[in-house]
Amino acid sequence: MATVLMCRRLPRLSRVTAFSTTAKRKAKRGSSKSKREKQDKPAAANSGTESGATIQLLKPQDYRVLYNPAAYAKGRAGSQQHGDRDSSQALGDTVTSPGTPQAPQPFPTASSQALPPLRNAKPKPNTLLKRTLLATLYKEEAEKEKWEVHNSKEDPRVFQKGRPEYRSLSCDSAEPPLTLPAEEGDSILQDVATCEGSPGILTDYFLKLSRLPAERRAALVPDARFSALCHRAVTALRQFSTPDLIQILKACVPLAIPACHPLLNACEVEFCRRAWDMQLEQLLLVADCWRCLERAVPSYLSILFSYANLHWKDLTLPQFVQLLYIIGEGRRSPADLEQKVESMILRHLDAFTLEELGAICLGLFKSISGISEHVMRRIADRVALQMEDMSTYALVNVLKMLRYTRVDHLPLMKELGRVIPARIPTTNIQGIMHIALSYSSLHFFDEDVLAAVATSLPSKVSYCRSKDAAKFLWSFGCLDYEPPNEEEFYSSLIKQLHAKLHEFRKFPEHLLTALLGLAFVKRFPEDLIDFALREEFVQKTRDSKYDLYKDLFTLGKSVEIECPTYQGSRLPPQLCQEFTEMTLSFAEQEIYVRPEIVEATCLLESVLGGPEYVKNHMILPHTRTSDLEVRLATDGHPIPFNFKHPVAAEKLKDVGVSLTDDLMSQLIKGRAHSQSPVEVENEARIPGQERGDAAGTPCLGGGAKSQLEPKAARWQPREVRLALQVSNRNHFCYGSKRLLGLHCLKRRQLRLLGYVVVEIPFWEWFPLLKRTRSEKLSYLHYKVFCPALLTRAG
Repeated sequence: MATVLMCRRLPRLSRVTAFSTTAKRKAKRGSSKSKREKQDKPAAANSGTESGATIQLLKPQDYRVLYNPAAYAKGRAGSQQHGDRDSSQALGDTVTSPGTPQAPQPFPTASSQALPPLRNAKPKPNTLLKRTLLATLYKEEAEKEKWEVHNSKEDPRVFQKGRPEYRSLSCDSAEPPLTLPAEEGDSILQDVATCEGSPGILTDYFLKLSRLPAERRAALVPDARFSALCHRAVTALRQFSTPDLIQILKACVPLAIPACHPLLNACEVEFCRRAWDMQLEQLLLVADCWRCLERAVPSYLSILFSYANLHWKDLTLPQFVQLLYIIGEGRRSPADLEQKVESMILRHLDAFTLEELGAICLGLFKSISGISEHVMRRIADRVALQMEDMSTYALVNVLKMLRYTRVDHLPLMKELGRVIPARIPTTNIQGIMHIALSYSSLHFFDEDVLAAVATSLPSKVSYCRSKDAAKFLWSFGCLDYEPPNEEEFYSSLIKQLHAKLHEFRKFPEHLLTALLGLAFVKRFPEDLIDFALREEFVQKTRDSKYDLYKDLFTLGKSVEIECPTYQGSRLPPQLCQEFTEMTLSFAEQEIYVRPEIVEATCLLESVLGGPEYVKNHMILPHTRTSDLEVRLATDGHPIPFNFKHPVAAEKLKDVGVSLTDDLMSQLIKGRAHSQSPVEVENEARIPGQERGDAAGTPCLGGGAKSQLEPKAARWQPREVRLALQVSNRNHFCYGSKRLLGLHCLKRRQLRLLGYVVVEIPFWEWFPLLKRTRSEKLSYLHYKVFCPALLTRAG
C-alpha cells in the first residue's frame, strides 16, 4: 500500500521544485556516501525505513557533483587520490563502494521481501560474486566515461604534454611511478624510530612511500609513524640539499599531504629562504608542486616573479609558458611583467603549439592581466587559421581572453561558427557555458551555435553549477534568442535554479544574472523572483563585492510593469528612489550629453517649436538609456509639456493673459470645452504620475504580467506620447540590426505603458550627423510626424 502511494505522488513531486533540491527515500544498504556528496546535497530528506525506492527530482540517479566554487580548475592531486581510493574500495567490496553508483544487485541486502521466493535454481556464491563484481565494474566504467564527458573541471596542464622540456618544470602526477608492494610501507614506517635520520635516508623514505598503492598511501597521513617521519624531516630541513628538498615536496603530491600540514609549512619557509640561490627551472618546479598540493603561497610567488623579471632574457619558451600558467593559477598579475609578456608572446607566436596558446590565454584570463588589442588580434589571427587542429579546451580558453579584451575578431568568430556546433555534444558543460557567454559578451549572434547549445543542454543540465545555469540564461536573454526547443530549454534551467537555491545565498549575483536573462525573454518565475526581492536577499546583494544595484533595480521595476498578478516581495520604495537618483545622476554626466543625443534634442526643438515640446530624459530609469519624449495631439500638433526646461520656464513666465468677456464667462460659469495645452497635459497624466520623480518618470506600482499589447486608455486618447530611441551600435548584435535583450525589454515596457516607440537607429542617424542641417531636420520631421504613428496609436 505504501509503495502504491509513493508511486502516485511521484509526478506531482517532480513539478514542485521551488524549495527542495533533492528529495530521497534511501534504502538502508551496507554503504554510506562520501563527505563531499553530503555537502553537495544539504537539503536531502532523512532516510526512511522502507527500502528500494529513490526519488530524485533534479539530478540523474546517483550523480555526485564535485563542485568547489572557489576554484575553476584545481590541481589533480587530491581528486586523483580520492578517485584511486574509491576504485580500490570498489574492487575490495563486492556489494557497494562509497561515492560510486551501486551496481544492480541480484539480492539487495536491505530488503529480502522484494525478492520472489527462490525455489529451483540456486546460484553458487562464486557465480553471484563474479556477476556482482562485473556489474559493478561495468557501471563504474560507464559512469567514468559519462563523467569525462560532462566533468566541468578540465585539466589546465594538458599543454605540458607537448614538449619534453616540461618534465623538468612540472610535477607530473598523471605519470604513475613504479608501484611498490604495500608491505614495503610497513617496513619503512617501522624503521623510522630506529633510523639515524640523515637527509638522504629521509628523502629515500618519502620517495618510496609515494610509490605505494593508492589505498595504502591514503592511510599514511593519519598514521602516527608517518607523522614521526614528517617531524624528523622538519627538524632536519636545513640539512637537505635543494634537489633533495624538491624531491620531498614532489613526493608529497601523490601522498596527498593536506595543504595545512606542518611539513608543508616548514617547506614553504625554507624554499622562500633559498629561492634567490635556486635556478629558474627549480623555482618553476616548486611552484608547480604547490599548485598540485592546492596550497596558496603568495610570498613564494612574489619571489618567483621578481626572479623571473631579473632573468627575463634567459627565459626559454617552455619556461615562459609555465610561468604564465603559474601566474594564472595564483590569480596574480605582476604589473611590472605586462609589457614583457606581450613582447614575449609576439616573439614566439609562431612557435607556440596551439595548446600552449590556450594555456597562455587562460593564464592571462585567470590573473586578470591586461593585454593590448594588437596582441590579442595576432593570437586570434593564428587561431582562426588553425582552429580545426585545436582542442576545444584550448579554444575555449582563447575565447575567454577574447571576451575579456572585448576584441571583435570577425574571421575567428565565423570560423568558430563553422567548427564548434559539431563539437558541442561532446563538450563538457562548463566549456559550453563559456562558448555561449563569449557570443553574448561580444554581442555576436550565430543561430547555428546557439541552437546546438540549446539542443545539447537539457540532457546535461544537472551538471550545471549555479554559475553555469545563470550564464546560460543570461547569454540567451542578452541575444534575445529563444531556441526551437525553448520550453524544454528554459524549464530545465529553471528547475536547476531551484536545485541550486541554497547556493544563491552565498552567490547572490548568479540568481540576479539568471532572472534578468529570463526577464529579457518575457519569463518571470514568480517564486524565484519573490526569493530575490526579499529583504534578507536584497541585503546580501548590497553586501556583495559586486555592484548589483543596477540588476536588482532592473528586475524589480520590470516585475512591476510586466507582472500585474504578482503578489510576492517587492523592492522598498526608498530603495527604488535611491537607485533612481544614482541612475539619473550617472545619466546626466554620461548619457544625456552624448553628441548624437544632444544634436537630436536641439534639432527636435527647432522642428517642434521650442524646448517645451521635447524632453531628453529616462522614461524608465531601470533600463539605463535615454529617451527623447514628444507629445502630439491626435491632429498631429505638438503639445508643450517640458516647462521645467530653463528656456521653456522663462517663456512661460513672460506669457501675458488678457481678461476678455469670454474668459470672464469661463471663470464664472465653469470650464469651457476648449482647453489650454497645459490643461491637456495635466489631464493626460498616467494614473499616479503626480507621485512620480522629479524627472517625470511614472511611479510604477502594482505590477504586471508579461503581455504583448499595452493596456488601453493609460492617458487621454487625444494625446499620443512618442519615445524616440537614439540608439548606437552597442544596443544591437554585432554587425546586425538585431536588438539586444535589455533594449528589447525596454521597448516592450514602453509599449505596455502606452508609449509609441520611434526608432532613430545609428545606421540612419550617425551618417546624417555629417550632413547639412536641413537634411537632419527633414529626417526628424518625418520620424515625428509620420501619419502611421498617429494611426497606430489611435
